[in-house]
Formats: sequence, structure tokens, C-alpha cells
Amino acid sequence: MAVTLRGRLATSQFGAMEAKSSRELQARNYLEKHRIMELLTYLTSALLFSRPGSLKCFLGTLKMEMTEMTGVSLKRGSVAVEDNDSVAPGEAKRQKVSECCPTKGQDGLENNSLPSGEKVPGPPETAGEDKKNSDPQSEEEGEEDGLSEEGEEEEEAESFASMMKHGLTELDVGITKFVSSHQGFSGILKERYSDFVVHEIGKNGWISHLSDLSVPVDEEDPSEDVFTVLTAEEKQRLEELQLFKNKETSVAIEVIEDTKEKRTVIHQAIKSLFPGLETKTEDREGKKYIVAYHAAGKKALANPRKHSWPKSRGSYCHFLLYKENKDTMDAINLLSKYLRVKPNIFSYMGTKDKRAITVQEIAVLKITAQRLAHLNKCLMNFKLGNFSYQKNPLKLGELQGNHFTVVLRNITGTDDQVEQAMNSLKEIGFINYYGMQRFGTTAVPTYQVGRAILQNSWAEVMDLILKPRSGAEKGYLVKCREEWAKTKDPAAALRKLPVKRCVEGQLLRGLSKYGLKNIVSAFGIIPRNNRLMYIHSYQSYVWNNMVSKRIEEYGLNPVPGDLVLKGAAVTCIEEDDVNNYSIHDVVMPLPGFDVIYPQHKISEAYREMLTADNLDIDNMRHKIRDYSLSGAYRKIIIRPQNVSWEVVAYDDPKIPLFNTDVDNLEGKPPPVFASEGKYRALKMDFSLPPSTYATMAIREVLKMDTSIKNQTQLNTTWLR
Repeated sequence: MAVTLRGRLATSQFGAMEAKSSRELQARNYLEKHRIMELLTYLTSALLFSRPGSLKCFLGTLKMEMTEMTGVSLKRGSVAVEDNDSVAPGEAKRQKVSECCPTKGQDGLENNSLPSGEKVPGPPETAGEDKKNSDPQSEEEGEEDGLSEEGEEEEEAESFASMMKHGLTELDVGITKFVSSHQGFSGILKERYSDFVVHEIGKNGWISHLSDLSVPVDEEDPSEDVFTVLTAEEKQRLEELQLFKNKETSVAIEVIEDTKEKRTVIHQAIKSLFPGLETKTEDREGKKYIVAYHAAGKKALANPRKHSWPKSRGSYCHFLLYKENKDTMDAINLLSKYLRVKPNIFSYMGTKDKRAITVQEIAVLKITAQRLAHLNKCLMNFKLGNFSYQKNPLKLGELQGNHFTVVLRNITGTDDQVEQAMNSLKEIGFINYYGMQRFGTTAVPTYQVGRAILQNSWAEVMDLILKPRSGAEKGYLVKCREEWAKTKDPAAALRKLPVKRCVEGQLLRGLSKYGLKNIVSAFGIIPRNNRLMYIHSYQSYVWNNMVSKRIEEYGLNPVPGDLVLKGAAVTCIEEDDVNNYSIHDVVMPLPGFDVIYPQHKISEAYREMLTADNLDIDNMRHKIRDYSLSGAYRKIIIRPQNVSWEVVAYDDPKIPLFNTDVDNLEGKPPPVFASEGKYRALKMDFSLPPSTYATMAIREVLKMDTSIKNQTQLNTTWLR
């Protein structure tokens, strides 16, 4: 999971060390409760997939009761700052000179650094993509890509002291400058999902709001009875038939109440709930049976509903997904398991991080809106709505950005300070730094691994990923690293990992297969998107440092030699042309073989930095084609759109300060604020283009370091 701005934001004067033990105790207590909920989610899911039916809703209710018992509301849980999505690799290639995703081949991981021990998803696949192009390990590790990682209960709470001692600071990754002159102030991004909400901005430019849970009228859709007409035992048998789990070639279901209407509902239920199965009616000893069988063998599963989808209807059902505390890939994995389909029939325009409430558009191949809407009765922290049938899937990078609603609680700034800060954000903007999320959560930053890859130092790559490291980690990772340091035996170290689909597990699997003398091939076992992310992290590290030098050297005005966009081309500003541009037009290159550099002092600064890292700025092509950097351009200042703000007073720190889409759908009245209160909060709304970081906008408003190491508030809860 990417490093995110978690919990409270504060300036350094809030480092009351006498409260440290209290903070750690509260963090541990919260994590224990959080772990109980995660375990319950896992058990619920495990039971659901083996015993479908009414048990779903029963366990959902049980989970709600457990939430109340533990006092942990998943709906109003802890939140971290979510940042904008990347564009698709193809889009990045076509629009290399845009302010969007600067690097090729990231497949939607623009804002996600590669954390140690986190599950590594395969590359997102568009619907209908050939399975050959997916992660080669996915079939082998299919049992491990479920809703929860095995061994989750072994997680150890990261201590506040470890985070403070070993974490990165903004200075470490080149984030040093501000553009505004206002005085900074402190504020708290509360540990509540309702304090941080992200709405995707679609390709039509509209902000996506979940506003309608109804199902489109379609005469060919089955009735609601399809979800209740089959018993749990019948569903179990049909699922085993569908998935070829036994040697049966058909399943016969007796029609108890023999009417044409009842038989029609059973036919519809089987075809709707179990894609790939066909049905027929048979008379057996004077009784009517509906017989389910495979129409096209195992190929039927690869092309769901091929035999029953109406030709007049668009092949893709588009819908808005409202989710809490799930990233996009985990959400799609969950939906696919409930629907009994493969995840690659889903498509989307961008990934969203876990620790937030997010709303985004999803498309799925040949699954009815009715089936999708039925999940609203069973799934917690999800809502599906705004359904429509369309001809085409979604593609990564088609989104125009994201709209953020953020509450900073218990602010210390005066009304004048807040007004100055927000007006500066609206009129000038913020430095378009890559945020702390880009560089990892542990003592080994991802850019160091990327640098070693570019240097062709494969032994160092292996060492950086697998060596023991300072700071808190999951217990099984500590044991794995210790075993590796002691034995250098990849098979032995791998046995210490209950979760094989983490970076360490993938690399160890590769080393077991190819040997220690072929680290390149072993590293290649890691999915391509995640391998490239290390390199992109290094590019981001260089870009941050160079932008800070550019602003320090030349300030916030364009100067001769700066780079600007002219259509699809990049050109240098001439001295007699300076007045035709503003700082918002200036771009800086990410290092690569297909970019030009500014024609002033900063060009030499690029060269010096890469030379110090034993890299040749004139030859960024790598022996391995995947790791050759073409480079790209990124605007140095971003001015948010649709900026608005409000300072509100409140007394109860537990109450939500604005309604979510689900609150509005449920008819909840918006919160009413008193003219005076014990606390003050700043509610911010703003829109950002893809590949920009909301943390950096908040940093500019508060004038503070957004790194975990510098978040020293009381009552901070640290969640992975």
C-alpha cells in the first residue's frame, strides 16, 4: 500500500513527547479492533463462496452487529489521503508532453508505491483481454489472491517510535519549496472516512456522484425471484458444475410447483447466476426437472453469457462504485467472487487507493444491472448504482481527474490565515511534486531500488528488497528477511512467508526457479507494472529535486531556457518571448532518452545528479528494453479547479461534517453547524488532473511536512 497522509496533520510544535505512550496504546487498541473486523471480513467471504444464498445477508447483518460491539465503524474509519490516478501506459505514450502520467507502462499505478509485504496484483486487464498477457504467476497462485491475506492475524502494529525514527521526510525526496507567502497553520485530517472523499471526473468532464440505485428497465431481465427460487444446496451443486469441481455433467432440479412461470424463473435463475450453464426441461417418472449442463465446455466460462445475452443490449454494464476502505483491485476481486466471474471482465479508468471513500465508474462484460444491484443487499461498505448498458468497456487513462472533498479538523489558523491560504491555492496553485506515497513506507525507499536497476546492479536490487531493515514490519516479513540473511536460501526464506504474492515472495520464487546467478530473470517474475514502478520512483525523485532547484534559482516566473508546451511539442522559451508565458505553462522533464532539458543552469544540475548516481544522462537506454527510460514532461505548478472552502464550528469530534453520496441517498439531512463551537474545521473542495497529489495541495495550505515521520499529533492512529 502506498504511503499516505494518515490521521492527523500537524506542525512540529505538536510533538508532546510525554503523550507518546498514550498514543501508542491507542494505536495498538485501534489496530486490534481493526484486525478483528478484517478477520470477520475474511471469514464471511470464505463462507460465502462455499455456501451461497441467504447466508450472505445473514453474515452481513452479523458483521454490522460486530461493528457496534467493537465500536469500530467501517463507514467512519481511518482515512489517508488519496491522490489522483495515472493514465494508461498507451495514453502516456501518446501524450508524453502532457501534465498527466509521465512514464510508460505503469498501468494505473501512478500514485501507488510498492510497499513491502503488500499483495502484488497483476496488471489490470480490460475485458476480453487474452489471458496470455496477464501475470504468469496468477494461475499458480490463484488460491492466494482472495479478499484477505493468509497470516493477516500475524501483523504487528507499527510503533510510533519506529515510524518517527526510520521514515522518510519530504527533504529526503526533494520536496522543499512552497509557492505561497501566507503563514502556515496546523489542522487534523481525522481518522474518519467521511473526512476524505474522492469522486472521479469522467471522460465527459462530469463529477461522478452515486445518485440512483434503480435498475434500468429491460423487458429481457429476469424477475427478482431468480435470487430466491434456488436453495442453498442447489446453488452449491450448480456452482460445482459451473466450475468443473466434480465429474457431474449435469444437475437436475425438481420443479415442486409445476407451472410454466415457475419453470421460467428457474431457467432464468440458473442462466443468470451461473454464467456458462444452459438449461432444458425434462420429464422423469411423471415429474418435471430443470436440467443444467455446460453448453460449450470450459470455453463458456471464458465468454460469460455468450448464449443468453440479448443482441439488442450493449455488451457492457457501466455503473458507479461507491466504496470504503478498499482499493480498486481488491474491490473488483470481491465483486468477481460474489458474481462467480473472472476479474478481467471488469474495466475502469483509474485505480483508487484504499484509505478513503471513493466513487468511480466501472464497466463489466455481460453482467446484468439486476445482478449487480442485488449485491447492494449483501455487501458492506459498497454501493453500486447509476447503471447503464453501453457498447464499449472503459480504458485506463480516460478519466479527466478527481474531485476531492477534504475536512481538516481542529485548525489553528485564523479566518484571515485560512482565507489567504485558500485564495493562494485557488489563484497560484501548488508545486506539482510527487507525494510521499511515491517512495514507499519502509526504511528502503523505492527510488533506491530503481536507481540500482538503472545501474544494472542486480545484486544490489536483490539485497535492497530482501535484506533485514530497520523499522516496524509484519512479523512474517521480519522472519523471512532474517532467514534470507542467515542462509541466502530462497526456498527456505519463502517458507517463512504465508503470503506469496508480495514483492519479496515473488522475487524469492524467481530466485528459487532461476538461481542466484540469474537475478534478472528472477526479478522478472514480479509483474511488469510493479517492476517499472521502482524506476518511475527514481524518475520522480530526480524530478522533485530538480523542480526545487528550479524554483530556488529562478522563482515563480518563466525565464529564458524554460520548457513549455506548444501543442504536442516542447520548446524552450526565448528571451523575447518570456512575457507570453506564465509559470503555469512551464514543464520539467523526467530523465530519459527522448526528452530535452532546460537551457539554463538546471540542465547542468540534472547532469550532476545523474552522474553522482553513476548514470549517463546522454544514454538512458538500458540493456533490458523494459528498463529503458524515454522520459516525459510534467507541469511544475498545478492550479486546482472548482476550489471552494468553508470554516465551520463544531463541538463533537465524532460527527461527520458533510454528507456522503450514500448519506444523501438515504435521505440524511446535512449537518447543521452552530455559529460558535469548541473546535473549528476547514472543509475544502477542489479538482485535480490525473497524476497529481492531493497531499501536495494540502501541504501548500498548511505549510507543513506531509511525511509520516513528521506527523506528531496526539491520538494519531497508524494504519498500514
